[in-house]
Amino acid sequence: MQKRKIFDQVSDMEKQIGELYEQLGDLKGKLSDLLEENHRLSMENHHLRNRLDGWEPDQESTGEEFTKLPSEGYDNLARLYEEGFHICNLEFGSPRRNEDCMFCLDFLSKKK
Repeated sequence: MQKRKIFDQVSDMEKQIGELYEQLGDLKGKLSDLLEENHRLSMENHHLRNRLDGWEPDQESTGEEFTKLPSEGYDNLARLYEEGFHICNLEFGSPRRNEDCMFCLDFLSKKK
């Protein structure tokens, strides 16, 4: 009788360890997702801070400035697009999720 009780206890412990291992796997997956999102948001924050550092609110803008984009500005937009962010007016600054955007590509092709 004693041996059966010990065997049952070991079986119960094995079942509990299996459940804990499953929970640990779930937590690991959630942690991975959170770390990925944190990295993406950190990169987005970094890019937005860089853009804000160069922005001067006292500048008056005219229609001509928007039609004649300086080479450096175009290069910055092309770099942002290559880094995975939208540069089109529909979703400017949002991540592209590794897919091409026809609006961004159209914008880039017009400025060349």
